[in-house]
Amino acid sequence: MKFRALLLLPVALTVLLGFAPGKEVIPQIGVVAPIEQDSILYAAGFRMLGETVSRMVSPSLSEEQFKQNLARIKKAKCKVFLCNVFFPGKLKIAGPNVDNARVVAYADSVFSRAQQAGIPFIVLGSGGARRIPEGYNVQKAQADFVVLCRQMAVAAQKHGIMIAIESLEATETNFLITLKSAADVVRAVNHPNFKLNADIFHMMREGESPQSIVDAKDLLVYCEIAEKEKRSYPGVRGDDFKPYLRALRKANYQGYIFIEGNTSNPSADTPLTFAYLTKQLKEVYAEK
Repeated sequence: MKFRALLLLPVALTVLLGFAPGKEVIPQIGVVAPIEQDSILYAAGFRMLGETVSRMVSPSLSEEQFKQNLARIKKAKCKVFLCNVFFPGKLKIAGPNVDNARVVAYADSVFSRAQQAGIPFIVLGSGGARRIPEGYNVQKAQADFVVLCRQMAVAAQKHGIMIAIESLEATETNFLITLKSAADVVRAVNHPNFKLNADIFHMMREGESPQSIVDAKDLLVYCEIAEKEKRSYPGVRGDDFKPYLRALRKANYQGYIFIEGNTSNPSADTPLTFAYLTKQLKEVYAEK
């Protein structure tokens, strides 16, 4: 499926789920969770899930393991829309010890398998892989990183894959810890297959204003969310996400919002979070 068609999926789902045409499109929600939880997710109301590169499409998986994954993906009730945890921590993608050729070769293998699996999005967080040495020149790190990301974007385009780079937080990395800084990289890369992931959890942890979402509205293709204190599923502790959801609405965001959080009780938390986040979204989109 071409990426242009994939961008129309939220609109198509909106029509299928019964929202009236002519109204604003309320973003559809998914969950980053093991594919083994597919039935739980589907029963709760979700139709999209996210997995990890290492479990689904990593070059380290044997051909037999990958074929088994293809069968599981095909059988799943929810669409496996993305994989995150792109790079293992030991494969450096920023700083002084980056082997661009090795990184791009690895990425190309991931993209090839993702294409075969029908997974259109790869999320680039990888805090360990992009951590730079303390005192290292940040401007040089960013300039070199832009070159590498442009090379990866070319490989992604070949396989019809979208890379969505994620701003992280200071506990996970020391490089690109605001949405604004990640947006600067996306603008510098300037490639249609390299865009931005607005992770609301990380934004809240770093105290970043929802305005950063509006400022980067032309770059956003993906969004993630979880509660601030313990990265719990929305609704477990009752966080108010409305300021950030209003920013997405103001930005006319047309993509998905994926819950990427922690749960020790998916059977209980999954239906709770679907209802809770759906309610907040509907309230925000009903505001005048």
